[in-house]
Amino acid sequence: MIEISTLFGYSSMLLLGVVLGLIGAGGSILTVPVLVYLLSIPASQATGYSLVIVGTTALVGAIEYLRRNQSSPRMALIFGSPAIIGVYLTRRFFFPAVPDPVAEVGSFALSKDMAVMMLFAIFMLVAAISMIRNNNQGETSGNPIKKPNMNYPLILSLGFVVGIFTGMVGAGGGFMILPVLVLFGGLPMKVAIGTDLLIISAKSLIGFIGEAQVSNDIDYAFIGLITLLPLVGIIFGTWLNKKVPADKLKTAFGWFVLVMGIYIVTRELFFA
Repeated sequence: MIEISTLFGYSSMLLLGVVLGLIGAGGSILTVPVLVYLLSIPASQATGYSLVIVGTTALVGAIEYLRRNQSSPRMALIFGSPAIIGVYLTRRFFFPAVPDPVAEVGSFALSKDMAVMMLFAIFMLVAAISMIRNNNQGETSGNPIKKPNMNYPLILSLGFVVGIFTGMVGAGGGFMILPVLVLFGGLPMKVAIGTDLLIISAKSLIGFIGEAQVSNDIDYAFIGLITLLPLVGIIFGTWLNKKVPADKLKTAFGWFVLVMGIYIVTRELFFA
């Protein structure tokens, strides 16, 4: 018989896909907490699993947006190339080199898993504030923003930074990518979402390749099973995107992510 926590875990993975397909960001934030707290996967391992789950799910959504001609492969290549390099180097070299425990102060030891969850909680809080505050007319109207002069060094640098964050916390980082695509790339919101998914899929899947090269305890059967649910969800989410004002749901989801981030900090500090 399936335990209640496992059932909630599977349901949450389905919701992940719906959110990712609907607003192009934020859905992957659910992956690591679900894997750790509901499906009992160690945090350091969950970040690697999250990369392949998020990457595969985002790829399905990206294909649908490409089919609708609501994606910019050129912008995905410009921003995505340094992001891919960042996430691969992080999972292949930097993350495995992080010691466990990360730090010790007196009798307190900060384990690698706790450090990962605390970093992830900070990531969630920043993402939540971004989703709540970025509910402006230019982002939600679907109209193109006047295209600025392309600042390629800035875009490439931001792509690399996003790649490092993705490698560390196992999330797609869509909330960081979308503003860059809209404000610096001049893309309409719908096209930015499709491009965002394309970037997330490429860097997440290549990041997992880096993980696979250094890890010997990956449960591929479990990954295959748990990836099917968000795949179903993202198909529904991309369909729903055509009928529902995504900005309203994005704000509501931002508040949910804020609560989750506070919960993770509280749990790791006082109940771990």
